[in-house]
Amino acid sequence: MEKIKNIIFDYGNVIFEIDFKIAQKALAQLGIPNIDDFFGHKGHDNLFDNLETGAISPAEFRDGIRKAAQNSALTDKEIDAAWTSLLIGVPKNVHEVLSKVKNNYRTFLLSNTNQIHYDYIMDYLKKEYEVENNDHLFEKAYYSQLMFLRKPNVEIFEQVIKENNLNPEETLFIDDSPQHLVGAKKAGLHTLLMTENPKNLDVFLKNNGITV
Repeated sequence: MEKIKNIIFDYGNVIFEIDFKIAQKALAQLGIPNIDDFFGHKGHDNLFDNLETGAISPAEFRDGIRKAAQNSALTDKEIDAAWTSLLIGVPKNVHEVLSKVKNNYRTFLLSNTNQIHYDYIMDYLKKEYEVENNDHLFEKAYYSQLMFLRKPNVEIFEQVIKENNLNPEETLFIDDSPQHLVGAKKAGLHTLLMTENPKNLDVFLKNNGITV
């Protein structure tokens, strides 16, 4: 990766460990049928896309969950607990690894997320790491619900490229979702599929020629 000068990191299961199956089980326990079709890693109901692009509010999302579960009595707290159950946390060494990478490359964060998860994660970072957010780890952090776009749409990659005057030929995008790499490649970026647990981020980067 000699010509790589810029790295764009995904967040979930690259930096912050998540487990979709836990959320699948929790949502199913709320009464949602056909959970594999409703919410999965490689496909899900439009309700989730709309939340991640800011097209609907958290309140509208919760109403969508109530409708899917056919249970209007579900509380906001119950729904949020199920929805955030997939958020495991950041392994202890990962922030240090990202700080080292930032010394050698221009680094950015590009995450498909939503307001409910974002609020939970920011609270987690304050409690666990005594930091306000992820801004100190990257030149800039991008979140889908604030951009009104989500991966793998090529436009979200093009926005990051344009705003930061990046040369795609010198820029690497790392994500754990193969479908997201497709959009990145359309934007001309180099890509890497994250195949390790986030706790092994340093090993993964080194094995792929990234200076840590």
